[in-house]
Amino acid sequence: MFSIGDKIVYPMHGAGTIENIELKEILGEERRYFIMKMPIGEMKVMIPIDNMQEVGVREIISREEMEEVITILKGDRGKMPQNWNRRFRLNMDKIKSGDIYEIAAVVRNLMLLDKEKGLSTGERKMLNDAKQMLVSEMVLVCELTLEETEELLAESVEFNSGLEDEEELEDEEELEDEEEIKEEDLKKK
Repeated sequence: MFSIGDKIVYPMHGAGTIENIELKEILGEERRYFIMKMPIGEMKVMIPIDNMQEVGVREIISREEMEEVITILKGDRGKMPQNWNRRFRLNMDKIKSGDIYEIAAVVRNLMLLDKEKGLSTGERKMLNDAKQMLVSEMVLVCELTLEETEELLAESVEFNSGLEDEEELEDEEELEDEEEIKEEDLKKK
């Protein structure tokens, strides 16, 4: 069970700090709620205490686990369905899981896809929502400001795209070399 001051993640909303426990009557039923303050936008979220496990509320990850998240952000874009609907559903399932590693992969993949060919309105909203969830946890774990965290996220994915560009350039050079060798072989025959 969590208590005031604990840093937790509420799937589909993001991470925050439990600020208070309140008894509220909603639809004629009294229930206890954690009042969670989000590090982004000073937003507060009410989380019903009696079904926290059902919705997947968890503690924030450790600094060591955050290193793994950064590694995922720096990684290559994962395979995604070409079909927009399938890709959207697959990414939504990953986000709904509340798993920080899955969310990081979705953010990385959509950011790289956006650079390559742009995103649809739906995927752009998905990217923004997933980034907000990821950044809210990164802020609390890394103890950085919102701006510093967003910069870290962007640099991590930028790092990736730079390497990818170099690899593509090397691949193109190798293909050109192979074509030159084939042309020379044909001339010799």
